[in-house]
Amino acid sequence: MATLASNSQPDPAPDPALVAFNRFGLGARPGDRDKVAHDPRGYLKAELRLPDIAMIPLDDPAYASLLGSTSAIQASMAANFQRKLDREHMAAAAQPAMASAQTMSAQATSAQIAPAPPVPPPAAPAKPAPPIEATLFRAEAQARFDKAFRAEAGFVERLVYFWSNHFCVSVAKDNIVRASAGAFEREAIRPFVLGRFADMLMAVERHPAMLFYLDNQQSIGPDSRAGKNRQRGLNENLAREIMELHTLGVGSGYSQADVTSFARILTGWTMAGREGRLGEPGSSVFNANAHEPGDAVLLGKTYPAGGMGQAEAALNDIASHPATAQHIATELARHFIADDPPPGAVARLAKVFAKSDGNLRALAATLIDMPEAWSTPLAKMRSPFDYIAAIRRAAGSGPANDPGQSLNWLNALGEPLWQPPGPNGFSDQAASWASAEGMKIRLDIAWQAARQVKDIGNPNDMLDAVIGPSASPETRQAVARAESKQQGLALLLMAPEFQRR
Repeated sequence: MATLASNSQPDPAPDPALVAFNRFGLGARPGDRDKVAHDPRGYLKAELRLPDIAMIPLDDPAYASLLGSTSAIQASMAANFQRKLDREHMAAAAQPAMASAQTMSAQATSAQIAPAPPVPPPAAPAKPAPPIEATLFRAEAQARFDKAFRAEAGFVERLVYFWSNHFCVSVAKDNIVRASAGAFEREAIRPFVLGRFADMLMAVERHPAMLFYLDNQQSIGPDSRAGKNRQRGLNENLAREIMELHTLGVGSGYSQADVTSFARILTGWTMAGREGRLGEPGSSVFNANAHEPGDAVLLGKTYPAGGMGQAEAALNDIASHPATAQHIATELARHFIADDPPPGAVARLAKVFAKSDGNLRALAATLIDMPEAWSTPLAKMRSPFDYIAAIRRAAGSGPANDPGQSLNWLNALGEPLWQPPGPNGFSDQAASWASAEGMKIRLDIAWQAARQVKDIGNPNDMLDAVIGPSASPETRQAVARAESKQQGLALLLMAPEFQRR
């Protein structure tokens, strides 16, 4: 079966419904297009007004497998670690008794005395349970997939995905991050995705997953009490990535001296360890003994000594810096409009960011109202997560309560969940996902998904329901001539109109 993804050029006048679901959302489900026919902008804005739209409610039975907060997750890991130690101690204690019984049996045999009853062989070990961090990761992954599949348009979920990638952590760092990456998204991204940028920034940089991922627990003020005692110094990772990736952006005018000064300001921001000396294990804490004392100069402004408040003041100022407005505006326009975003769109977003004190709901509404978002051809390739979400929404959610297949698909496509190659996250450029090998894998996934659908119906009807009038004559012909319903659905899932956003 030939792939359709390379056929035809993007429609120069995109269908508004397709823009709503592909550019802003996560793909249409059968029946969804009818909801936006008369007012696609209003449909998207209605999603922004829904209370707690981005949240994953822990009291929902669908999310019963989630442990809750990062502290609860770390407490569970600590308890699991302690049980492992207890088992190892019990096994070690049993070894001398086993050896003594074997010696007595041997002695009785050599003296031709009736031997003691043989020691029964140990029972076959039970199949080990999966590591706690793997179980937690899969539960969080399932919750994220469920939110994507159930969302109306999926605009807010796309915003969650955008900000989670902007402020990324990687589960490849350590089991601590693997267990808490989902909680990081639930606690530091979702509550603020329609709030103030400064509040999200503060929540992100203080979160244990980010502090651990960027090594701030290793950063100690050289002149602090801990620094003098341990002969250890600064780690600049968190300071550098905040300025370079999270806020100001490359080329915005900060210097290496600013990075070093900011690293000094951020000393003491850390995560409480398993022993709980600084606070509840797994929680974000401030270690005054590791904080660099004294005033600090950052971007030409002096921040008086003040413990944790010194870094909070610096973060708030950076959040409202003009360079931050420009950087965030560019990233949003690149994600939602084009790889080379229109300068006018970037300028309007930056102006709204500055005037609204970084109000992310206002930025989202501005994107919806932006003419370029509705006139620019749908030329960006869907990222792997976008593609998997769109497949599930169009063809069905897949195996119930099992994220394994979706996770495997993401791995195969080069975007493993919460595991970017670096602190800059996964690429938002279409070319990154348009390789020949990537298209072959997408074709395999489309076939797998099509074979799992029990009642496909007429693929031509699904084509109208999911893509609508934007489907090219080539796409319609290929789906209509398919040798089976499964092949017709797979062709639909590989169509260029399905692949683009």
